[in-house]
Amino acid sequence: MCLVFDAGNKFVWSGHKDGKIRAWKIQQNLEGNSFKEFFSWVAHRGPVLSMVMSSYGDLWSGAEGGVIKVWPWESVEKSLDLTPDERHTSALSLDRSYIDLRTQVTVNGVCSISNTDVKYLLSDNCRAKVWSAGSQSFSLWDARTRDLLKVFNIDGQVENRVDLSSLQDTSIEEDMKVKFVSGSKKEKPQGSFSFFQRSRNALMGAADAVRRVAKGALDEHRKTEAILLTIDGMVWTGCANGFLVQWDGNGNRIQDFQHHSASVQCFCTLGSRIWVGYVSGTVQVLDLQGNLLGEWVAHCSPILKMAVGHGYVFTLANHGGIRGWSVTSPSSFDKILRSELASKETLYKKLENLKILAGTWNVGQERASHESLLAWLGPAASEVGIVVVGLQEVEMGAGFLAMSAAKETVGLEGSSIGQWWMDNIGRILDEGTTFERGGSRQLAGLLIVVWVRKCLMPHIGDIEAAAVPCGFGRAIGNKGAVGLRMRVYGRAMCFVNCHLAAHLEAVTRRNADFDHIYRTMVFNRPSNLLNAAAAGVSSVGQMLRVTNASGINSEEGKPELSEADMVVFLGDFNYRLHGISYDEARDFISQRCFDWLREKDQLRAEMKAGKVFQGMREGVIRFPPTYKFEKNQAGLAGYDSGEKKRIPAWCDRIIYRDSRTLFAPVSECNLECPVVSSILHYDACMDATDSDHKPVRCIFSVDIAQTDDSIQRQEFGKVIESNQKIKSLLGELCKIPETIVSTNNIILQNKDTSLLRITNKSGKDEATFEIICEGQSTIKEDGENSDHCTRGSFGFPRWLEVTPASGVIKPGHIAEISVHHEEFHTLEEFVDGVAQSWLCEDTRDKEVVLLVIIRGSCSTKTGSHSICVHNSSSSLRVNSKRNDSDKNQANVLHRSASPISGSSNVAEDLRNLHMPS
Repeated sequence: MCLVFDAGNKFVWSGHKDGKIRAWKIQQNLEGNSFKEFFSWVAHRGPVLSMVMSSYGDLWSGAEGGVIKVWPWESVEKSLDLTPDERHTSALSLDRSYIDLRTQVTVNGVCSISNTDVKYLLSDNCRAKVWSAGSQSFSLWDARTRDLLKVFNIDGQVENRVDLSSLQDTSIEEDMKVKFVSGSKKEKPQGSFSFFQRSRNALMGAADAVRRVAKGALDEHRKTEAILLTIDGMVWTGCANGFLVQWDGNGNRIQDFQHHSASVQCFCTLGSRIWVGYVSGTVQVLDLQGNLLGEWVAHCSPILKMAVGHGYVFTLANHGGIRGWSVTSPSSFDKILRSELASKETLYKKLENLKILAGTWNVGQERASHESLLAWLGPAASEVGIVVVGLQEVEMGAGFLAMSAAKETVGLEGSSIGQWWMDNIGRILDEGTTFERGGSRQLAGLLIVVWVRKCLMPHIGDIEAAAVPCGFGRAIGNKGAVGLRMRVYGRAMCFVNCHLAAHLEAVTRRNADFDHIYRTMVFNRPSNLLNAAAAGVSSVGQMLRVTNASGINSEEGKPELSEADMVVFLGDFNYRLHGISYDEARDFISQRCFDWLREKDQLRAEMKAGKVFQGMREGVIRFPPTYKFEKNQAGLAGYDSGEKKRIPAWCDRIIYRDSRTLFAPVSECNLECPVVSSILHYDACMDATDSDHKPVRCIFSVDIAQTDDSIQRQEFGKVIESNQKIKSLLGELCKIPETIVSTNNIILQNKDTSLLRITNKSGKDEATFEIICEGQSTIKEDGENSDHCTRGSFGFPRWLEVTPASGVIKPGHIAEISVHHEEFHTLEEFVDGVAQSWLCEDTRDKEVVLLVIIRGSCSTKTGSHSICVHNSSSSLRVNSKRNDSDKNQANVLHRSASPISGSSNVAEDLRNLHMPS
């Protein structure tokens, strides 16, 4: 469920669904690195949802129900030092050594923190704090004392769950002391609270819980999905509605941004840059102020995780794909690189061709005969790779429409009649042998289904569905659209089945229906069969349905349909012939004068005026109007001759757009114009008599340009190696700014504070710094140092506070870091979260080595400087081996500045932590 890497001790801690935490040791041997389980123990009753190692080396873990446990470094260290024969005792020892933070902040049955699952834990090493987060609340803790500092919600409002005004008498203070300091399990003095006080607190807790549940239902779209600490000490959270929220280290909400409408899934950071991964597959790059530097579509499916290493940002998608992107992009050399690669396009461009059959039929609540289906789809499907079928009026009626709307609200769809149509068309296409059903979507009477030829399946993926109701207040599916989006040879194709407003005079309403569908269609549901690997994202997709109901990118105003490489609209658009009588229309049809009839076509006129289907085109209509016919009557004599005598019309249409612009229809297929299509056949099946509409079909020949990734990578490498300007720019970006520190030795006594100054000598480049504890030792009686010891994850000793431990230094500026000695008490052992001995002061002198790691704002290369910090436990006890000048320099910084050296071993280890294996 979660992983923590202990860089200082080369351990990996893994939290598991069975509640166990496992320790894995990385060891070097002659055959390379080995990675074996060291020991494990049961940490929680349920899954371990989150883990983090604090700046003092403690291991924190979060679980369901708001449970947070801390395993002190002292206890963990004992287990790490055990011999192989003794490790069987480590599980018992660690299992009993935890501190239960939830128990510590519970008073009279009312807990100060939320009981929602602890999904995220974050160590603020800059200020020695720990953040714990659920979906809609946060708790802020002191990493050194493990005290609760603050509880607040997603709006930044402080939540006080315990009424402390009634806890003023001495006996209650003693009760608190027993609970928080000694951790004893003795009974609390029951006389401390009156019956009414206890009842009041219980009612407050119950009311608070009810309030949170009600508010949580409203704030579901704002729930936290990711959390990140940046080098400047700010904390960023990403929300399900795409919002990015910036917090300071004290839990104050600073500002928020929304650069994308989809749900945030993950973060990562390096230097002064932040990368954000979204459920839409988009990656964005921000600076530390939240300004958008760049964005691109990294994957066709949700991005689950991101990590920085070895000069790249790596993204992991829901379908298992991993890609790497340069940490320097966007930058000035991108344009040069893009131009160089474009000139070599012929080397790595591949062209693919396939045929797509699109068919539409308003079936009028009837079931077609096998002969009609065969005549409509059979011969045409034999030569295509993809078949897309859109049906209208599969099933209607007020009861069915109401039931369908109710099912949609809980994420259900489909009907038995819809299934009948899919099964019977599948038989015509030899489903299971020749074709595979790729996906489907039904909204009331609307149904769209896609079949893919088996040999083409490896090149098809990420099939997603969507639905937009347009009837009865934009809520009922008697009118509207259903759509499928899929990747074909890496290119996005969308197929949309529409049923627009009826009647001759409703042209404006039809235009409005199309506009509503185009703007608001959001593809968010993983489909079946071909996209089985995406089943795990269904909950995210459902959330996206809520959070992005408009379907419009709030920043750019781009509908999802506009970003596809090819879009095909098919269906009963209901546009009629205007300015012509029934008899005139019948005469022209009998004479097959379709050119003159097209001049009377409402859809043609509206498209020409730019009012609907903007930027799209249609094949030449050479078939009779497909509406309206008497059922079961063959031939053109079957047009409606009843009382209403509806004028025949081309209601059933197929319209499309590819990568070409409307004004450049002959564009060559290339990587800049990757999908170019032409129409091979566009006709109606006049032999089908099962409905009052005739089915229509269209066969597209589609050329698709794709990249041969292996060849492109080779050419990419050649450009990087040969282009001197790119090499120069990359060198500038990776350069470490010239930086100096004010001292290499600090001596502290009781509660002393010294200032460490880091100066950025560069005149134009920002520098970032991070301070870790490389190791510590204890001064023995004879003045010798004990063995070198590294706390977990390069953690600080508890007697030392370094603030801030990371930050950004502007060109020519100086960062001042406070190095403070704090009273420190050792805590020998915990059993079931309860201290087994009183706190005692450690009076031995100690030394630590602080490592200042410097890098550029966008560089993985590091420089470092070591600083020795000596803690003299008493101002009267100074080691005899120290000379008088050392004594006089206690609490005083050396004035000689020391330049940052090249990467030390530890700094190099840190850089290599994120390198791909």
